Amino acid sequence: MVGPAGSFGGEGPAEADARTHIVVSTSVLDNGGIERVTLPTEAHHHCARVLRLRAGDPITLTDGHGRWVSASLSPSFGESGEATLASPIRIVSGQPDIGVAFSLTKGDKPETVVQKLTELGVARIIPVRSLRSVVKWDHDKAERNTARLVLIARSALEQSRGVWLPVIEPAVTVAELSQRPGVVRADRGGRPLRPGDAIVAIGPEGGWDSSERELIPDAVGLPGSVLRAETAAIVAGALLVGLLPPAGELS
Repeated sequence: MVGPAGSFGGEGPAEADARTHIVVSTSVLDNGGIERVTLPTEAHHHCARVLRLRAGDPITLTDGHGRWVSASLSPSFGESGEATLASPIRIVSGQPDIGVAFSLTKGDKPETVVQKLTELGVARIIPVRSLRSVVKWDHDKAERNTARLVLIARSALEQSRGVWLPVIEPAVTVAELSQRPGVVRADRGGRPLRPGDAIVAIGPEGGWDSSERELIPDAVGLPGSVLRAETAAIVAGALLVGLLPPAGELS
């Protein structure tokens, strides 16, 4: 199978005969030679009470850092939350460091952006405090919202059966973002995206301020007419992923 970053040259979680896909901490899959793992409490409850899974049901696990494994729920799953590994732990080649930076938007739009970019395989997601953003995050709100977006990303990774959890960065200013290598600004009349463009910055609904255009002078165009901010972020992510070579399985 050929696909975007985080996909597989061979069978992956999406092809495995599993009832559900669960993100676990890196430490769970760290110990060599393990045969059983204990699912996180929330995952245990979700599998048992919501999905009604039973002992013997197949699942897949990932640490969100490129490793995944097939497993089945142990006979004692109901009480212990244990699963028995059914295959060697597999490692997927490193995820290319591409990202989308999106200006803060109202309502649940940031959640939609994070969900879809996670599904696509974008490695880095960066909220941006642009001058024309209607939404303003103070320090406390930024911490709460970033933590919430991390949970959204974990859920999206489980739903899409991926193995690479994106980095959700704290919100930055355009000036801070402009210091990153390979950052380009999405704007009308810009050039096409090309390999080497590492981060696409998406402006707010009101567009970029002239001073922000000067900070990030390299502009790229997106297909379509005037896109909503959240749509532009998702389109940019899809285009970035489309420029990548297929990722293959290492072991």
